[in-house]
Amino acid sequence: MSTADNRNNYKLGVICIILSAFCFALMNLFIRLSGDVPTMQKCFFRNFFALLIAVGTLIKSHTPFKIGKGNTGYLLIRSISGGLGMVCNFYAVDHMHISDASILNKLSPFFAIIFSIFALKEIANKYEWLAVISAFTGALFVVKPSFSSEVIPALAGVMGGLGAGLAYVYVRKLGLRGENSMIIVAFFSGFTTLMLLPYLLFNYAYMSPAQWGLLILTGFAAAGGQIFITKAYAYAPAKEISVYDFSIVIFTAIFGFIFLSQIPDYLSVIGYIIIIGTAVIKWYFTVHHKKEKNV
Repeated sequence: MSTADNRNNYKLGVICIILSAFCFALMNLFIRLSGDVPTMQKCFFRNFFALLIAVGTLIKSHTPFKIGKGNTGYLLIRSISGGLGMVCNFYAVDHMHISDASILNKLSPFFAIIFSIFALKEIANKYEWLAVISAFTGALFVVKPSFSSEVIPALAGVMGGLGAGLAYVYVRKLGLRGENSMIIVAFFSGFTTLMLLPYLLFNYAYMSPAQWGLLILTGFAAAGGQIFITKAYAYAPAKEISVYDFSIVIFTAIFGFIFLSQIPDYLSVIGYIIIIGTAVIKWYFTVHHKKEKNV
C-alpha cells in the first residue's frame, strides 16, 4: 500500500472514530432524556434495537452467523463484561452529568492495558503504567470520593470503564483469531438482550410514546457508534487513532449544556484535562515510537 493510501486510510479512520464518538454521545443524551425508565429497561431496549440492526446487516451482506472454532468462550467473556459495563455506564449517565459519565467510561483503554497482561500476554512498559496512574488520578477529580451516597453513580461510571476495558481486550483477542466484527456485535447484542429479558418480564415499567421513541433512537445511535468504530479500526490501527475517541467528552459536554443545562464543575474539568491529556501524550509517544522503529 502506498504512502498516499495510508494517509487516506488514516484520515478515514479519524473521521469514522469521531462519528462513532458523536453517535455514542447522542446515545447518552437519549438515555438521559428518556427520563424515569429503569436503567435495566433502557439497557434492554438499547441492545434489542441494536440486535435488529446487526442481524439485518448480516442478512444484507449474506454473512452466515457462524462463530469461529474456539471463539465462543471469548465471545461470552466479551459479552458479560461489556454487558455489565454497559449497565454501570447507563446508571452513571442517569445520575450524573453526561460528560462526567462519558469521561469515566473512557478509562476503558487504561483498564485494557492492565487486562491485556493476562488475556493477551502483552506486557505494559513503564510509560503505559505511568499513563494508567495518571488517568486514574484524573478520575479521582471526577469521582470526588466521599462517604456519601452521591459517589455511587461515579463509582458505577468507573466500573463501566472497567467492564468496557475488559470487553475491548477480548474484542481484540477475537480479532486476532479472525472473528468477523459484525458477528461479535450481533453476539453481544443478542446475549445482553437475553441477559436482561428476565428483568424486563418481571419489572416492566410503562413507557410513554416519547420514551419509546427516545429508546429507539438510543438503539440506532448505539448501532451507529458500533458500526463507525468497527470501520475506523479497519482503516487504521487503534493505537494510532483511539485518542480521537475522547471527542465524545466534547460532544456530551455540548449536549449536556444545550439540552440538560449541565455545566461540569471545576474539579471535573481538571479531571477531563488530566485524562484526555494523558491519552494524547500516550498516543503521541506510541506513534512517535512507531516512526522511529520504521526509520
